[in-house]
Amino acid sequence: MEYVTDAVRNPFGMRPACPDVDGTEAGRTVLGYGDVNADVHVVGDHSGVHGGAATGVPFTDHPDGERVLDVLAATGLLAGRDGAELALENTFLSYRYGCPVPPGGAPTAGEYRRFERYVDAELRAIAADVLVPVGEATTRHVLATYTANAHRLGDRAAELHATEVRGRGFLVLPMRDPADWEPGDFDAMVEALDALLASDYRQQVDLGRFFPGGEPYFVR
Repeated sequence: MEYVTDAVRNPFGMRPACPDVDGTEAGRTVLGYGDVNADVHVVGDHSGVHGGAATGVPFTDHPDGERVLDVLAATGLLAGRDGAELALENTFLSYRYGCPVPPGGAPTAGEYRRFERYVDAELRAIAADVLVPVGEATTRHVLATYTANAHRLGDRAAELHATEVRGRGFLVLPMRDPADWEPGDFDAMVEALDALLASDYRQQVDLGRFFPGGEPYFVR
């Protein structure tokens, strides 16, 4: 399915029931942003660690989030920006938890679970071929939820930076949290993403050969 919309901020109109947070410094709800027909879906953790509390746009206004955007710019997935407004190419951004987070705080396990339905709905609506989870916790979640590899790779989530993992209809390319980057991690991620985008990365099978006429019929 291909969507036709000019909306880049929260294009599916998600309205999560966010808990009340004391203090205005917690910031805004940060929901999905980008190309609704994207092949690449980058999933961060929350605004407290990856930014966007002031702008409502994932990975903005925070040093670690900006490093993620630098990777996208180096691979051509971020074509330009005007402040917090991003010109994304074939890319969608969202968080595992999008509600406001108190300064210095983090979502509870229960809050992650309650927000999961919004993340899952957005992820399945975008239906990108490539998932890029940012950080060890998000990588573990993506491996457990969208691949059959959690049993053998879950304990190695921190080691999977820039390593392709085949999922159930998705190709997963984990990114180490920029706060933990070591020398060479930026270049390794750019090289891996460049190589992936130059390959036949789409997770599709042509079932057209089973139907009269032989017209292509692609499914995930």
